[in-house]
Amino acid sequence: MKERFGDRVDVQIHLTDSEEAMKCRVRSATSVMVNGEWVPLDIALSEERMASFLGDRVMGA
Repeated sequence: MKERFGDRVDVQIHLTDSEEAMKCRVRSATSVMVNGEWVPLDIALSEERMASFLGDRVMGA
């Protein structure tokens, strides 16, 4: 996604036991948040659906 959106996104990856993750209620092994909003798992696991999801929020598309 970073390649697709460049500086418009700031990608951070945290393990479930990291300080950052402890602040959230992690719901599964794969949990994705965008601006504090949980991303549905089916979207997070699909490159195209995630690109569309981010495009709607980041690019204003």
